[in-house]
Amino acid sequence: MRRAVITGLGTVNALGADVGTSWPRVLAGENGIAKIKNFPADHLPVYIAGEADWDVAEMFQGPDLRKLDRFTMLALKAADEAIADSGLDLGALSEHERERFGTIVGTGIGGISGIEEQHLVLQDRGPRRVTPHFIPKIMANACSGQIAIKYGLLGTAFTTSSACASAGHAIAMALATIRSGEADRVLTGGAEAATTPLSISGFASAKALSTKNDTPESASRPFDKDRDGFVMGEGAAILIFEELELAKKRGARIYAEVKGYGSTDDAFHITAPKKDGTGPARAFRLALNMAGVDPESICYINAHGTSTLYNDAIETQAIKLTFGDHAARLAISSTKSMIGHLLGASSAVELVFTALSVHQSKVHPTRNLDEPDSACDLDYVPKEARELKIQNALSNSLGFGGHNVSICLGQVD
Repeated sequence: MRRAVITGLGTVNALGADVGTSWPRVLAGENGIAKIKNFPADHLPVYIAGEADWDVAEMFQGPDLRKLDRFTMLALKAADEAIADSGLDLGALSEHERERFGTIVGTGIGGISGIEEQHLVLQDRGPRRVTPHFIPKIMANACSGQIAIKYGLLGTAFTTSSACASAGHAIAMALATIRSGEADRVLTGGAEAATTPLSISGFASAKALSTKNDTPESASRPFDKDRDGFVMGEGAAILIFEELELAKKRGARIYAEVKGYGSTDDAFHITAPKKDGTGPARAFRLALNMAGVDPESICYINAHGTSTLYNDAIETQAIKLTFGDHAARLAISSTKSMIGHLLGASSAVELVFTALSVHQSKVHPTRNLDEPDSACDLDYVPKEARELKIQNALSNSLGFGGHNVSICLGQVD
């Protein structure tokens, strides 16, 4: 069976514009959430977010700023880093090698900032003033298409969109593409830039967001009894997957092996998770079964951990259903406690940090976990990072629509 490994990592998020900046800050349990700065927001019901700590003008000027939505710019930034980190010289690849290099990137919402911007143009200046770049700028597949165009990647290229599980499905499809023999390398991950007035207002109206506007540093508090909703985040993460023998042949640094995935649906409600946790539990078991690993070999779970009342308790229940007594021995933490919820990109950013945990034997903490909810009674690595030798790990993502995805990573056996 063909095997896939991770050889390149890139991210831009609220704690930094690259892996080298953000990973130490994540390990330190630092806060990336603050009052929104990119647009006037004080009139909104929620005006805090985990905005990406990066100025797009560092990489994009002139026509690119008109043609690319923010989510695509974030994806391209992360892709640049991941490719450089992998040590691949794309210019030296043959056409055949580029034909076997795929691009599979997820986004939950896509170019919403471009939609809001051009809707105002339509209202104020009329239909003839709507930019001809509007559609190719805001379409969800712009992130995968623009990456493939920039780097000349000729293999399968598409975008997955399944709310907060979007990047998880992209990553799953990247693994399947390599295992099937369709591609030898895949650039995969996710991007999201939904920190906009309309998006914030919509999620606030749905009562999904924390309203701790005056204390943004403590607003995202997964598994804590005082949690009151998630905090919007934005950013991107890209990973380079390679077929194991090909990576070994070129002497690539291998962060972790991607061993399996599970994908299910609650088939229950468009926004609310099913309270018994059976949907996520089935995804976790499917990931373990595809990976062919003993459940007790799992040492760490990067949880979906949104800081919403139902999600955290239900994910805890699903972990117990899957692992039984072993659940109490697992280290579990939530990246969202520091950078917010990146919606369709969250799976990708969290997989970057899970891969680094496997590679470096370090687990980041869950920030703001002062007093766990009685329904959340597992080890969520509160406040301080932990040294932990990890044989295998799971990274979980649960999205609106009832979508559940779990990715299994581990040491190369």
